[in-house]
Amino acid sequence: MRRRTFITLVAAAASLPVATNAQQTRKVPRVGVLWHAGSAEEEAVYLTVLQKSFNDLGYIEGKTITLEHRFPAEQPERFRLFARELVDSKVDVIIAVTSVGVKVTKELTQTIPIVGVLQPNPVGDGLIESLAHPGGNVTGLSLMGPDLSGKRLALLKEMVPTLSRFALLVDPSNPASLQVIAPYSAAAEKLGLQLEVLNLSDPSLIDQVFASIADRGFDGVVLGPAPMIFNERARIVAAALAHKLPTEVFTAEMMPFGGLLSYAPDIKDYFRRAAEFTDKILKGAKPADLPVEQPAQFKMVISAKVAKTLGLTIPPSLLSTADEVIE
Repeated sequence: MRRRTFITLVAAAASLPVATNAQQTRKVPRVGVLWHAGSAEEEAVYLTVLQKSFNDLGYIEGKTITLEHRFPAEQPERFRLFARELVDSKVDVIIAVTSVGVKVTKELTQTIPIVGVLQPNPVGDGLIESLAHPGGNVTGLSLMGPDLSGKRLALLKEMVPTLSRFALLVDPSNPASLQVIAPYSAAAEKLGLQLEVLNLSDPSLIDQVFASIADRGFDGVVLGPAPMIFNERARIVAAALAHKLPTEVFTAEMMPFGGLLSYAPDIKDYFRRAAEFTDKILKGAKPADLPVEQPAQFKMVISAKVAKTLGLTIPPSLLSTADEVIE
């Protein structure tokens, strides 16, 4: 009995280093994140959401997952450079925040799964076959959903009863920004409003553009979606407020800088869902089998503080339906 016990103990002990070694060499998944701005500080509002979302899913950064962030500063050549870095380093999944990032990454790899986050029209852009059946190696989320231009203009008109002529500010270098011109024009016509499209692609011209808008007597401003406009949100919205221009913005995260109103998908939720998509892929799901999701939550935010500065009274109907009121 003693000899048998000794043999059993030796056998058990011999197996321990193997198990320990297997634990030590277990692969930690690496996820590349291709942003659009130039630094973690500029992306902090969403980067922190993404990190927390992985933590909430049970991942510990640096131990059970590695997030490799790249910040292209909206420069096309840097998008491609960083996408190439991530592909060549053979990360397990790439989260591409913008459709530009998805496009350049897809051109470089057809095998590494890509989770797109803020994709205005992934089907129309040729990134996936369909929302229900993406095919290939791209899945994620789409901004494509109900056209919100009519709703947004109606809300702005309700907030600013004297609104008759407004400026739609777009970045002509960004396709997503240009795509909103036609629906806003149609919505303005239905509401009897005059619209003029103004271009802003150079941040150094922000003050000049808003001074011109004020001098020309516009009643309000609507900001068209574009990465540059979002990155420069503090300066842009502050300039609008300085010139007493009621401004409707395209994400709630722009509101604290002086926006009057926003009605938009919950963009923070997009990053939570991107982490969930990535988690499914790391656990074996194939991108081709994961339907691309459209906006599920819309959020209206009103700034009572800005309304007071502009001498506006918020209608009770809007106060009762707003998801958030900034005092």
